[in-house]
Amino acid sequence: MSRTVFIGCGAGFSGDRFDAAGPVVSQLANCEGPRYLIFEVLAERTLAMAQQLRRNNPEQGYSPYLDRYLAPLLGTLRQNQVRIVTNLGSANPRAAARRIHQLTREQGVPPLRIAIVEGDDLRGVLNDTEIRGLPTMEGNEIGNGPLLAANVYLGAQPINDALDTGADIVLVGRTVDSALVLGPLLHEFGWTATDLDKLAAGTICGHLLECGAQVSGAYFADPGFKDVPDLANVGFPIAEVDESGGMVITKPPATGGIISTATVTEQLLYELHDPAAYLVPDVTADITQLRLHADGPNRIGVSGGRGHAPPRQLKATVCVENGWLGEAEMSYAGPNALARAELAGAVVQERLQLHGLDESLRVDVIGAASVLRGGKEACADRPLPFDADCRVRVCLTSQTREPAQRVVDELQALYCSGPAAGGGFRGQVSEQLATVSVLLDRELIEPQVRVEVVEP
Repeated sequence: MSRTVFIGCGAGFSGDRFDAAGPVVSQLANCEGPRYLIFEVLAERTLAMAQQLRRNNPEQGYSPYLDRYLAPLLGTLRQNQVRIVTNLGSANPRAAARRIHQLTREQGVPPLRIAIVEGDDLRGVLNDTEIRGLPTMEGNEIGNGPLLAANVYLGAQPINDALDTGADIVLVGRTVDSALVLGPLLHEFGWTATDLDKLAAGTICGHLLECGAQVSGAYFADPGFKDVPDLANVGFPIAEVDESGGMVITKPPATGGIISTATVTEQLLYELHDPAAYLVPDVTADITQLRLHADGPNRIGVSGGRGHAPPRQLKATVCVENGWLGEAEMSYAGPNALARAELAGAVVQERLQLHGLDESLRVDVIGAASVLRGGKEACADRPLPFDADCRVRVCLTSQTREPAQRVVDELQALYCSGPAAGGGFRGQVSEQLATVSVLLDRELIEPQVRVEVVEP
């Protein structure tokens, strides 16, 4: 009898719903077969921010949301033998493992075996000059700012190796998102590098799960055109995968959302540059012959993916510090509000010109009834007693902090030194990062990958 592996998704980005995994875990607990839960929370921006945190504190650099995702589930996951594969480790999987052990001790949960995957940080292989000399994918250059992060996208094999250690939890840094799903499938079914169609199927499965509720109707929803029931309680997806690579995408019962051929198709095409050549480190996946079929309510079967040899090069993201951004907003409402908002932007621009700082300034006017108590709905049954409700937004980028701070200060000064009746000011100055994608020979990276088990 063919075995089925069950893989659920608990998060599709950093800051995704923190309670979404609960119904998924409850459903996985009822499944007969190997059970996994993934949390996909890493992007170029979040990884760079994690590198900043680690630079400031060696015990930081993992996802700041680790506690919120895992703490409520540790006991239940252990009890129901659900294994976790996640990139919550971000820039510091080792510190993430220590934090999870601390959580289990605080909760009285028996110790968990945690494996970490390291080796994605290019700075362990190349120096800064060598990294800056790598060919870029977009044709643009790596900025001159200090190098903050350089991480290569690893594949699923290291995750398979980590699971082979008997780990309850596998923490990775930068992998391709789909590897969080393909790794468990390699482990359970023993697929090899020559099983290209199966590797493609596992990659497609990972692509369908990686963005969480997008495949179960959330990002699909468009009222009156693509209606989705009970979106506030949308269920996150679960994949049922057999040894041949056939799969069914579903979600926990009694949750909102919808899984249909349309939602699955949209997610298949999401961020897919070439449907005939979806490149990941393990395989080149081809979805042009993919077949979808209904397998019951909120159950879509997926089959027919083809696999070809993996690319000879791996992608990496290089991130450098890139100056500062100052941005600020203020609202204007009532008669002549648009003209007052435009005047506010012009005043800021003129004052910045006096200091030679307006070259990167951007001024926008946005808004619709935001200053009214109850908002636009409160006035739906009567004409608005004014001609507009506008919010002026100004922003400026600079290599040093002072110009960015000045644009914030100038808009704030318009409380009393600008057009009439401005209010609701908000402003902030933040450090900026610039990322560039580069390519490198995979032979530079594979020997650097290692899996270590972090004990309590």
